Amino acid sequence: MTEPIIADQTVRHRPIRDGRVWLAVGLGTGLSPFAPGTFGTILGLPLVWGLSSLGVIGLWLIPVTILLFAVGVPICSSGAKHFERKDPPWVVFDEIAAFPILYILSPFTITTAILGFIIFRFFDILKPWPIKRFEKLAGGVGIMIDDTIAAVHSMIVLKIILMIIASGYVVN
Repeated sequence: MTEPIIADQTVRHRPIRDGRVWLAVGLGTGLSPFAPGTFGTILGLPLVWGLSSLGVIGLWLIPVTILLFAVGVPICSSGAKHFERKDPPWVVFDEIAAFPILYILSPFTITTAILGFIIFRFFDILKPWPIKRFEKLAGGVGIMIDDTIAAVHSMIVLKIILMIIASGYVVN
């Protein structure tokens, strides 16, 4: 999310008649008056749960992520065009599509769902270097890529945390 939500709320309430824009706003979750990215990311949880229920786990999530990125570029571009902004805060398909990346190296469980959600939101909101640099790319690619890279960072941090927990090393 790069643009303040408070700017021109009438644009946020513009009627949506295009299915791509409905997908871009996460079926409406991104239209939340506060923390739209967080509400949009919530849809990543049932997505990953559904994929894992179908046996799409581990490295099998890579082609799924590539597919979600590929369809996400035009979806997010449609959302940006609809809201007349480079990266509207209400467009949350990028958060949803990036979320499965977290579970390429880790299983999807209640614990990893909670940890992954928190870690991903941390990286997506703060956008530490080099994540922020990538959102400057134009169009749907720019909207999608920063969340994808935030998810890769989150995947690594989640895996490290799980390895520390599994090793039994806990600081008292």
